Amino acid sequence: MKSDIEIAQGAKIKHITEIAKQLGIAEDDLEMYGKYKAKLPLKFIDEEKVKKSNLILVTAITPTPAGEGKTTTSIGLTQALNRIGKKTTVVLREPSLGPVFGIKGGATGGGNSQVIPMEDINLHFTGDMAAVEKAHNLLSALIDNNIQAKEGNLGIDPRTIEWKRVTDMNERSLRDIVIGLGGPKQGVPRESGFHITAASEVMATLCVAKNLKDLKERLGNIFVGYTYEGKAIFAKDLNAHGAMAALMKDAIKPNLVQTLEGNPAIIHGGPFANIAQGTNTMIATKMGMSLSDYVVTEAGFASELGAEKFFNIKSQVGELMPNAVVIVATIRALKYHGGAKLADLEKENLKALKKGFENLDKHIENMSYYGFRPVVAINRFSSDTDAEIELLKNHCEKLDSPVAVNNAWEKGGEGAVELAEKVIDAAQACPTCFRPLYEMDWPFEKKIEAIATKMYGAKNVEYTVKAKMQLDKITELGFGNLAVCIAKTQKSLSDDPKKKGRPRDFTVKIREVELSSGAGFIVPIAGTIMRMPGLPTIPSAEKIDIDDNGKISGLF
Repeated sequence: MKSDIEIAQGAKIKHITEIAKQLGIAEDDLEMYGKYKAKLPLKFIDEEKVKKSNLILVTAITPTPAGEGKTTTSIGLTQALNRIGKKTTVVLREPSLGPVFGIKGGATGGGNSQVIPMEDINLHFTGDMAAVEKAHNLLSALIDNNIQAKEGNLGIDPRTIEWKRVTDMNERSLRDIVIGLGGPKQGVPRESGFHITAASEVMATLCVAKNLKDLKERLGNIFVGYTYEGKAIFAKDLNAHGAMAALMKDAIKPNLVQTLEGNPAIIHGGPFANIAQGTNTMIATKMGMSLSDYVVTEAGFASELGAEKFFNIKSQVGELMPNAVVIVATIRALKYHGGAKLADLEKENLKALKKGFENLDKHIENMSYYGFRPVVAINRFSSDTDAEIELLKNHCEKLDSPVAVNNAWEKGGEGAVELAEKVIDAAQACPTCFRPLYEMDWPFEKKIEAIATKMYGAKNVEYTVKAKMQLDKITELGFGNLAVCIAKTQKSLSDDPKKKGRPRDFTVKIREVELSSGAGFIVPIAGTIMRMPGLPTIPSAEKIDIDDNGKISGLF
C-alpha cells in the first residue's frame, strides 16, 4: 500500500474553480491561493439555509496510542454521502505545524480518505495560523509596552498577567521564560513564556466569531490582567483590538479545498480541544451548511471533550441544530482500554475487547444526554479479525446503537457507504432532538458539575481555594453567563491520564480557573495541561525532505 503522501500526490486534483462550481460559487467570488486553494467571502452564509442543512458531528472513544481516525472517517463519510447523491461538504480544522513536525504528523486524513493538496494544508496553507500568531503577539507587545511607558501607563500589575506569547512549533525550551532585561531600554523584567498557536485565545475567539465586527469586539474583550488597584484590564483598554482584527482580515475567511474524490472541503481554524473548543470556526460550519445539504464535521479528542464543547459552546453560541453523531471506534483502541498491551494489539483478544466495551458504552451514553442515538463507525484495520468485528457489532446492536464497518481508509467513499446510509437515517430521525447539557444562565459550579458528573462519570467536583476565588471574581466582573470549557487530559474520561476504560467513583479536582472572555468561556483546569508541547526523541521533521523539483516526501 502506498503511503498517505504518495496517494495524495498521485491523485488527479481538480482546479479549485471546479470544486466551487459544485457549491454554486462563481470564479469571481473566489480569492485564489494558486490553482487548488481559495478563500470564500462571508456573504455566502445564509442563516435560513443553515437551518435546513443537516449537521453531522464525528467524535470518538477515548484516544489511545493505537489511534482512532476521526478525520479519515469524516472525509470518507463525506465521499460516501456524495456517492449516494447527497450534496455534502466536509468542514475540518487546520493542522498545526507543531504536531506535523512532532509526533502526531499531519491532519488531512489518511489512505484514500484525504483532503488535498495535502502538503499545502499541512504546512503553511493560506497563512491563517501566522495571522493568529501575529495578532496574539501584537497584544503581548502592547502589554509590555504599556508597562514600560511613562505616558498612558495603565498601571498593570505584571504579576497578574497570564497572557503569554505564541509560536506554531513544538518548543519546550520556551514554556517558561523571563523577558525584559530592565533599565530604560530593555523593558520591565517579568516571568512569561510561549504557548503553541493552536492554544491561543485569539484562535478560540476566531472560531466563535460571526463576522469581522464580532471578531473585533471579542478581541477587545480579551482579559489581560489587573492594575495594582485591582481593576480588570482588557485588550480594548490598550486599544489593541482594531489592529488585531486588521491582521485577521483574511484569516477570518474560510478556505476551500477538496477531497481525493473531488468533493468540497472547507478547512478553517484549529483550536486545542482540551483548553479550547477543539472544532473549526463557526463561520466555516455555517458556510458549509449554507452551500450543502449535509455537512460532516469533527471535534477534537473524544465525546466528553470535543463533542461536549461542540454542543455546549459552539452549538449554543451559534444556534446550531446538529442532526446526527458518529462515534469512531477501533478494535485496537478498545482492546487497549480493556487492558491489552500496545505491542499486542494486532493479536486477536476477545477478552480484552469485551472489557474495553465499557469505554465505548460511556461515549454512547454521553451522546444520549444531548438527545442522540449515535452511529458507531468501526474504523477497520487489517489486523482486525472477523470474530472481533462480529463481537463489537453484536454489542452495539444490543445497545440499540446503529453500527457500520468503515473501510474508507482502504476504499475511500466506497468503503463508507453503509455508514453513510445509517447516518442519513439518524439525521432524518433527529431534525430537532438536540438539547444542550446546561443553560448559560446557570451558576458556574452547576455547569461544571453537570459536565463532570454526566460527561466524565465523576461522583463529585472539588475546588481549590484559588479556583473558588477566581470563579467569584469572574462572576463579579459580569461574566457569570459564559460557557464552561474544562481543561483536562484527553487520555482518560477522568482527570487522571492513567485511568483507562470507564473510571468510576472519582473526584474531579479544579485547581484554577482562567477567563477567556474574548472566546466567551471560562477554563476550569483539572490536572496539568500542556500548552507548549516538546518534540519527541525522533521528531517527524527529521523524516521530511524536499527534492530539487520541489516534491516533498516523508510527510504523513
